[in-house]
Amino acid sequence: MNRAAGDQLRRTLVLAAVLLALTSAAARSQQAPLALEAKIPLGAVSGRIDHMAIDLSRRRLIVAELGNGSIGVVDLTRRVVLRTLTGFDEPQGVGFLAATDTIYVANGGDGSIRLFAAADFKPLRTIALDSDADNVRGDESAAQIYVGHGDGGIAVIDRAGSIVADIALPAHPESFQLDTGARRIYVNLPDADQVGVIDAAAGKRTGAWTMQGVRGNFPMALDQANGRVVIGTRQPPRLLALTMSGKIAASAPLCGDADDIFIDAKRSRIYASCGEGMVDVFDSNAAMQRIGEMRTAPGARTSLWVPMLDRLFVAVRASSGEPAAIWVLRPAP
Repeated sequence: MNRAAGDQLRRTLVLAAVLLALTSAAARSQQAPLALEAKIPLGAVSGRIDHMAIDLSRRRLIVAELGNGSIGVVDLTRRVVLRTLTGFDEPQGVGFLAATDTIYVANGGDGSIRLFAAADFKPLRTIALDSDADNVRGDESAAQIYVGHGDGGIAVIDRAGSIVADIALPAHPESFQLDTGARRIYVNLPDADQVGVIDAAAGKRTGAWTMQGVRGNFPMALDQANGRVVIGTRQPPRLLALTMSGKIAASAPLCGDADDIFIDAKRSRIYASCGEGMVDVFDSNAAMQRIGEMRTAPGARTSLWVPMLDRLFVAVRASSGEPAAIWVLRPAP
């Protein structure tokens, strides 16, 4: 080999090495937007796990163990189960309100809302709704809890534990979000193929955005930085960003059986947890480009993003290989 040919070969090898390094770095960036930090076993918990809430001052995660008929209370500092409350009828939704220092448990089986003192888990009272009590949201400024239930309603519960309003809807509400600044509530109504818009001050539905060629709109998040409502659909699996007038501003393919969506405002990211066994991660700006994924486990479709702790908690049901656990995911830079 002459000198010129040798120089050319060296240049080619150097270029190939640089391209390989860049490709590997890009692949790592695509594949690792989240990292598994810990798995917190939930003990002898079987069946489906539903939604979660956070008692931030005590660093406690409250877990609706629907299939087990129980509520797990996880100490996030020691990463152990602090307490398991039993005797529930399909606990689906949970909420915590610092203003009342109360835990709220929505039971899908008997339609009740059960209230507990957060300090010592003492039962406080039971509120009867008609059926299928589900998602729970809290408004700290007004010291109120909102609970989706029945064939179409969102009950509003005040700090005394009394129902002060029951907002009528055309179908059972799935995920809904409170825009406290605008005094609006956006709610997924998959059985009606709609997103409902509620005037929270008036306590009534004022609008409906029809789904455009997609169905099964279950999870929802409010992207306040971009003035959009982000929803996930299951038929087909899509992530949609809707303007405040209901128009589709962006759309992207989504993992299957999505049940929770959250906005990481610090990093301009969207996290979507899916029963397919994956957390999908997107850029929340503009066209919602997909930036990566985190594999979890089949059936692990519920999660909770806690910005103050900078962690995503994913509920993973028991399988033949592992017990039920909360996976603690840490965002990568």
